[in-house]
Amino acid sequence: MTIIQPASALRTFGSGGTEPYATALLADHPDRLHLVDVDSSLSSTFDVLRWCQPADPADLTMLLGVDGPVLDVGCGPGRMVRAALDLGLPTLGVDVSAAAVRLARSTGLPVLERSVFEPLPHSQWSTILLADGNIGIGGDPAALLARCVELLATDGTIVVEVSLDPEVDRRYRAQVRDDAGRSSAEFPWAEVGDSSLARAAADAGLAVRQSWTTAARRFSRLAVAPR
Repeated sequence: MTIIQPASALRTFGSGGTEPYATALLADHPDRLHLVDVDSSLSSTFDVLRWCQPADPADLTMLLGVDGPVLDVGCGPGRMVRAALDLGLPTLGVDVSAAAVRLARSTGLPVLERSVFEPLPHSQWSTILLADGNIGIGGDPAALLARCVELLATDGTIVVEVSLDPEVDRRYRAQVRDDAGRSSAEFPWAEVGDSSLARAAADAGLAVRQSWTTAARRFSRLAVAPR
């Protein structure tokens, strides 16, 4: 079966323009970057260096009690892929950033340069990770979760990192920018908190099974809802 990638997913996180994301990933000392809503100028800052380092204790809570195989969607340089492999879990990372994939592969990690909306080599993942706000991929959380359900084993789980604010529910045109004046092309993105995640999950036939907060980060575990 050939899966057609939604048009919104073709414009991807941090790509195009003057490539601040790729520049930061490949730098010896990665800078912080800014995720900007181009219509409102609201922005948030994220730390590329953290993504390039080993998984921290908050990251590792995503892997507590999970089964393999594990699919890390939007894996970046692969810290969660490495953490899952270290736990003995068969794991694959996927990311659309060529720079992130090169960096992950340079350390021997199994990572594909591919969108989650494209065909993948396995269709019965026990655990799917959406860390670092990657529920925002494509700007449509319900569509992303529906695609994850297609890839999920019937008894599998999806672990999602969401906003600390439970009422956040934003879809917007975004850019990645750095302090040197570089900016990416625009791409669709979304941010959700607990309430909007629960709605998007229900639309995709999922239910929230567990939620927790640690180190000022918020996570939820989803599973297929009983019929």
